Amino acid sequence: MDDAIVIFCTVPNEEVGSRIAEALVKDRYAACVNMLPGIVSIYQWEGRICRDGELLLIIKTRKRLFDAACEIIRADHPYEVPEIIALDITRGNEPYLRWLEDVTDKIL
Repeated sequence: MDDAIVIFCTVPNEEVGSRIAEALVKDRYAACVNMLPGIVSIYQWEGRICRDGELLLIIKTRKRLFDAACEIIRADHPYEVPEIIALDITRGNEPYLRWLEDVTDKIL
């Protein structure tokens, strides 16, 4: 499968993360979402250095579903500028990648 990607998205808490993850998986825009707690983000915002505890969503999906997944994330994300970045999956366990493809086989 040559269009598999991982999307990283930070969220402020488990409630927001769960809502986003469940929406993506339920509507088959993602095959799986992992929620990693305990992330500390240090960043610049509006001229000051910020430090916040967050969760990281690791979203497994396909390139062609990225724009739709972004819309779902932004619709329920409280941040003015949420982190939504994608990385190509260049290699992986073939049965897992076939499963990812099957689960996200949407007609767009």
